[in-house]
Amino acid sequence: MASGKIFVVSAPSGCGKTTVIQKLLRKKRNLVKSVSATTRSMRRGEKDNIDYRFITKGEFKRRIKNGYFLEWERVFENYYGTPLAPAKKILREGKDVVLDLDVKGALHVKRIFRDAVLVFLLPPSVSALKERLKARSTDTPSQIRKRLMLAKWELSQRNKYDYIVLNKDVDKAVGELNSIVKKEREKT
Repeated sequence: MASGKIFVVSAPSGCGKTTVIQKLLRKKRNLVKSVSATTRSMRRGEKDNIDYRFITKGEFKRRIKNGYFLEWERVFENYYGTPLAPAKKILREGKDVVLDLDVKGALHVKRIFRDAVLVFLLPPSVSALKERLKARSTDTPSQIRKRLMLAKWELSQRNKYDYIVLNKDVDKAVGELNSIVKKEREKT
């Protein structure tokens, strides 16, 4: 039976992961995004079961106890996690799965799936990241400061990844990510 490959894309909040992944998915028919679960509030334009599975903290904790998640983290008062069964199903179908994860989640996945490919999306600069966070208008100034402090730690972890892609130009970053997926698929 054919088996797919796991691609994990990580980046500091506001770096453009969602945009880059969405554009990549339009290019790759055999690549499926795993829909993570979260307890955070839905943002403008997001759809349940497409962008995230939005659930309560109580339900999230129940699912943790039942082994529902491949990985999960608590980040700034909210929980985020990757449901295991849907990801395994995608892989069994011979398709590749892309996970949009923070650094801790990515490293956890790599410990379980040694052949997972980790890609770190790098912002052009910390100041550009700060401007992107302000421009999306979803966080308070205090939350932006917390995200930037976390970003500094995340950036220090990038050398633990298989690939680093600079997201200065979205289309160029998507092209690089597309090349990585193609290269890694040719190895299998």
